[in-house]
Amino acid sequence: MTDPAKFLAAGRRVISQEANALSMLSDQLGESFSDAVALLLNAKGRIIVSGMGKSGHIARKIAATFASTGAPAHFVHPAEASHGDLGMMTRGDVVLVLSNSGETPELADLVAYTRRFGISMIGVASKPQSTLLQRADVAIVLPNLGEACGTGVVPTTSTTMTLALGDALAVALMEHRDFTPENFRDFHPGGKLGAQLSKVADLMHVNQAVPLVAADTPMSETLLVISNKGFGVAGVTDAEDRLIGIVTDGDLRRHMTGLLDRTAQEVMNAQPTTCAPDALAQEAVAIMNNKKITCLFAVDPAGNGRIAGFLHIHDCLRAGVA
Repeated sequence: MTDPAKFLAAGRRVISQEANALSMLSDQLGESFSDAVALLLNAKGRIIVSGMGKSGHIARKIAATFASTGAPAHFVHPAEASHGDLGMMTRGDVVLVLSNSGETPELADLVAYTRRFGISMIGVASKPQSTLLQRADVAIVLPNLGEACGTGVVPTTSTTMTLALGDALAVALMEHRDFTPENFRDFHPGGKLGAQLSKVADLMHVNQAVPLVAADTPMSETLLVISNKGFGVAGVTDAEDRLIGIVTDGDLRRHMTGLLDRTAQEVMNAQPTTCAPDALAQEAVAIMNNKKITCLFAVDPAGNGRIAGFLHIHDCLRAGVA
């Protein structure tokens, strides 16, 4: 017979123990952490992350986090390293080795290789006197706490601390390098993260696709442009191709009487809402939502009002931004 209360109590106990472990890890971080960040920062080559078993799964995630935040990194499986993958490491690299005990047998060849060829190594383990930490150039000691499983054999607390430590190292590198959301997008062009960091310039229509008419264009021709371009609007430009207004469906309704006898400048709204091409697409969507409009002209702020492109809310929807 199931006992929901018992299940809930177990879940809360595990999370509480791991949260306490993270707090202890934070308090215990010291000079070795700073030394590790400096070593990673000055790496001439790549960051190699390795670990066996559950530590290996954590190592893969840490390597991916480094790589996605501007620090070239990859995972090397210690068992495969003994069968040829040691060649994936070279002088100038920095190797980050994870092992709760510090005595994982499968790491022996990898550790020995770093020592033989002078490859810098950071060791992470819970036992200061372990082989791994004794041989490392920089040794980071994890709080030696029991696992949250209750039996002390299932990697839980130890892997949580190691994962958090990897995140701390990656973020410390990011902050030193002034890594920006725009840099992050370079490594995440796909998926929801890429969409959220897209710029207007990535999505906007340019050149002949932009619905534009000159100020003195008769409304009969302006209507054709609005229809042919398919966006329901037309931007109005002056003699120097600068945006001076926009003709929308609302403007057409307000000037129904004698519409075809007017020019685009006589009908247009002379205060169009615009955005910069280097603005985030999310910012453009926020502007459109706030103004209750469906499109924006992108105007180059350094180009004296010259039009760089045109963005419609549908472009944002297709890209997964809105």
